[in-house]
Amino acid sequence: MKTKIIRKQDMTGLLNNLIQEYEVFAPVKRDDLVIFDRIGSDKDVSLEYTNSIKPPKEILFPQSETLFTCGSIGDAASIEVPVSEERPRLLFGIRPCDARSFLLLDKVFNEENHRDVYYLSRRNDMMVIAIGCIKPRATCFCTSVGGGPFSSQGSDLLLVDIGDDYIIQVITDKGSRLVEKVGVADAGENKLALMKMVIQEAELSMSPQIKTDGLKEKLDSAFDDPIWGSLTEKCLSCGICTYLCPSCYCFDIIDEVTDSKGERIRIWDSCQFPLFTLQASGSNPRPTNKERHRQRVMHKFSYCVDNYGQVSCVGCGRCVIECPVNLDIRQVLTTISNR
Repeated sequence: MKTKIIRKQDMTGLLNNLIQEYEVFAPVKRDDLVIFDRIGSDKDVSLEYTNSIKPPKEILFPQSETLFTCGSIGDAASIEVPVSEERPRLLFGIRPCDARSFLLLDKVFNEENHRDVYYLSRRNDMMVIAIGCIKPRATCFCTSVGGGPFSSQGSDLLLVDIGDDYIIQVITDKGSRLVEKVGVADAGENKLALMKMVIQEAELSMSPQIKTDGLKEKLDSAFDDPIWGSLTEKCLSCGICTYLCPSCYCFDIIDEVTDSKGERIRIWDSCQFPLFTLQASGSNPRPTNKERHRQRVMHKFSYCVDNYGQVSCVGCGRCVIECPVNLDIRQVLTTISNR
């Protein structure tokens, strides 16, 4: 793996140069919250953050998007598909868990027989520059689900903060071409030793929080276990755990029509909503919190293993932090594992 180095004070010039070529998204502060948004200069960026409250997945998979508009003029019908962005996108400063989530979304939206052209139009040519977590939160559990505070999965470049400098780990050919173009120097042995120490300290600060060995089999055998009722009885079905999840991808499609013009719109949906599985007959196979929360856990830690070969959770901890009733997925999984 190639490693480069850049002084933090030089990041300003680098970012401003990238903005000329790419549509750059980065962490920005809005009131007291950090979110990912387009930036017009380096002054918009806030890198002093643990993680954004919302994942940057909406850059690839918007919360609401128009798939096409339709209308009629006389007897003629027309359909118009929105034009995709011309400039390539660059996602700067995301955390490794969020970068890894893109690989999970790729499996869903880029299946051989089910390719989502809207997602892929944003995903193609997108550059991902992640920044490692030197101080993971207590709610982070990425190491329990195959990731880590300095995981390179899903990134083209990974930045490691070593004080006055960033070490740049070059992960992909795309990342290599970028660093060669901007002309950053190679990292020396002393700086690499410091990088290894920073990474080791961060990883040691994270104790294993979920026992994943045999978890899928335990979940499959516990489908009808009455424990689900007590585990999830305080759930409000608010859906915040799914809306803040970087790897959730459920959506609904609605048609809105005014006079002779209409739009087909895709919006995020959630398996936690009571109406999610409500059928036209009035029947609902998931009528209570128990069935809905069980579905979320089973989907992430069992069904996605069957369908995609890995769990659909990156351990970012957003659902742990933001749940209004403190329903902790780590505790749910631990209870099931110990059955």
